[in-house]
Amino acid sequence: MDEGAQRILQYLTEVVAAEDILSDKQQLVDLDSRRNRNREALSALRNGSSEDNVKVCFGNMFIKFPQESTRSMILKDHEQLDKEISDLCKRLKGKVNRLNDLQGKPELRGYNLSPLSSDEIKAINSLLKK
Repeated sequence: MDEGAQRILQYLTEVVAAEDILSDKQQLVDLDSRRNRNREALSALRNGSSEDNVKVCFGNMFIKFPQESTRSMILKDHEQLDKEISDLCKRLKGKVNRLNDLQGKPELRGYNLSPLSSDEIKAINSLLKK
């Protein structure tokens, strides 16, 4: 291949990688808005009336459902959303690093940090108290 075709191929590879990152970021926003709606629904169940049945929207219809079943369904959905969001964030980090490699930029520092676990926080707090 000549040099011009090679540059075009490199540019298109970068564009595809960037589009993949943008679509993942949009998916993160969508999943986060669903998670916030779940949070609102749980709050409404907690603070709402003491009825045994609540109306739940499935698609374009409302169905009366027992309150505890509704709460457990929302909690399961919330856990699934948390898992999907964390998996997507992990994949996104790799994709951003790949794009930076394609563009010849250095790897981002501090981007691969992960939060401390509760056991690690307890250990640090016990060391600081001594």
